[in-house]
Formats: sequence, structure tokens, C-alpha cells
Amino acid sequence: MSAGIGDRVHVHYTGTLEDGTEFDSSRNGEPFSFVLGSGQVIAGFDHAVQGMEIGTTKHVVVSPEEGYGVYNDQYILHVSRSDIPPNINPEIGMELMLHQGNDITIPVRVTEMDEEHVVLDANHPLAGKSLVFDIELISIDPR
Repeated sequence: MSAGIGDRVHVHYTGTLEDGTEFDSSRNGEPFSFVLGSGQVIAGFDHAVQGMEIGTTKHVVVSPEEGYGVYNDQYILHVSRSDIPPNINPEIGMELMLHQGNDITIPVRVTEMDEEHVVLDANHPLAGKSLVFDIELISIDPR
């Protein structure tokens, strides 16, 4: 039986960057479950699992376009320190939530700062990176 669109699949995986740095893994817990083709995972991961058979493994490199997107300089925001709430003391690497109108919240990271300004990056932390996955298909729920 091979995995197809609409199947709920259960996989174990390890995700690394091209330099071998691990960014995520299901290996120390329960298998990760999702419905193929539903948009629950990045496109490259979804495509890699399609057609796999139970018990098989796959090594795949996912491009930024099929992962978290290309890095976009337009997602870099330069804000005045006076625009940051007084109860927040920004530090490089700190993750903040930027609140827009209409109840929209955007996660951002502090990447630079000086006495007057703070630079926020709204790109996904893995944007612009090729991602390497080792995937094992554990099971497929019957439809």
C-alpha cells in the first residue's frame, strides 16, 4: 500500500540543514501524523511522502521554494525603539509578536539594534534554506 493524497500518514523524520544541523525530529517521540495534500506540511515534505510504502525510508532535499520560501528583504522592518512597548527589553535573537490591525499577529525576530532603532525580521527562520529530511513511513490509516 502506498501513500496517496487524502491519506492520513504517520512518519518518523529528522530534518537538518545542509551543514548537518538538526532543526527538528520526531525520532524521540510519537510518529508525526498528517493528511497528504491538505497543506498541513511544507510542499516538499508532502511531495516526498506521496507514493512511499509502509516501512520504506527516503532521503530528500527540499528547496526553499518547496520549503519555507525564499528569504525576502521586504520582510525586514526597521522600527524606532519608542514604538516598542516599554515592558519589552529587546535583545538580539529575541522572538516577538507584531500585532497588525484586524487581529493579525506576525512572529518576528530581533536581528539588530542600536540606541534608537530595532531591526525585526518577519521571514520564517528557515526561509531561504534547503532542508534535508530523512523520512520513514510508519503507517497509513485506512480510508
